[in-house]
Amino acid sequence: MAKVQISENESLREAIRRFKKMCDKEGIINQSKRYAYFEKPSDKRRREASRRIKNIKKAQNPDANVA
Repeated sequence: MAKVQISENESLREAIRRFKKMCDKEGIINQSKRYAYFEKPSDKRRREASRRIKNIKKAQNPDANVA
């Protein structure tokens, strides 16, 4: 759960920006979007398999590691 403490000299906009970053890092937004509608088990397996393939290809590509 993301929590943000606001200091005395911090504006509300900065606190909201930090809160949004925390939610993004923890994956709260993506998780809520994924659970908003029912996902068939076959679609879930297909999505996870494509994610695995993407990660494998990314790890094998030598140009992807150069930054």
